Amino acid sequence: MDLRKLKTLIDLVSESNVSELEITEAEGKVRIVKSMGNVVQQVVAAPMQAMPVATNTVAAEQPAPAPAPAAPEPGHQVNSPMVGTFYRASSPGAKPFVEDGQAVKEGDVLCIIEAMKILNEIEADKAGTIKRIMAENGQAVEYGQPLFVIE
Repeated sequence: MDLRKLKTLIDLVSESNVSELEITEAEGKVRIVKSMGNVVQQVVAAPMQAMPVATNTVAAEQPAPAPAPAAPEPGHQVNSPMVGTFYRASSPGAKPFVEDGQAVKEGDVLCIIEAMKILNEIEADKAGTIKRIMAENGQAVEYGQPLFVIE
C-alpha cells in the first residue's frame, strides 16, 4: 500500500466518526484506530513480507479487545474482518447468499459488510455446511465478531 493511500485513510478516519478501520490487501494489512482524538496506525505484514509497524501519533491507551463469547459454537467460525454493517444479500429483497444448512465451498460469498460506503464481500475460508448464522441482517458488527459457524 502506498504512502498517499495510507495518508488518505488516516485523514478519513481522523475527520469522521469512525473509531477503527482495518483494510487487508495482497501486500499487507492496515489497521487505523482513533482513540481519545489521536489516530494510531498499525501496518501488519502479510505472510512472507516484512513491513514495519508505523504510528503517526501515540495514543494514551489502546481500546480493550472485544470480549470473547462465553461458550463458542462448535465448528469453524467465520469472524468479521472489520467494523461495519452486516448484510445477508446483495440488495434489499434479494435472495440471501447463504442459508442455515447450505453447503459452501471455500471462496463462496457468505455476506457483505458495508464499511465507509464500501461493500466488502466476505467469503468462506473453509468448505462445509453453514451450521448457524450468528448476525442479523442490517446489524452493526464489530471486528472479530462471529458471523457464521461452518461444520
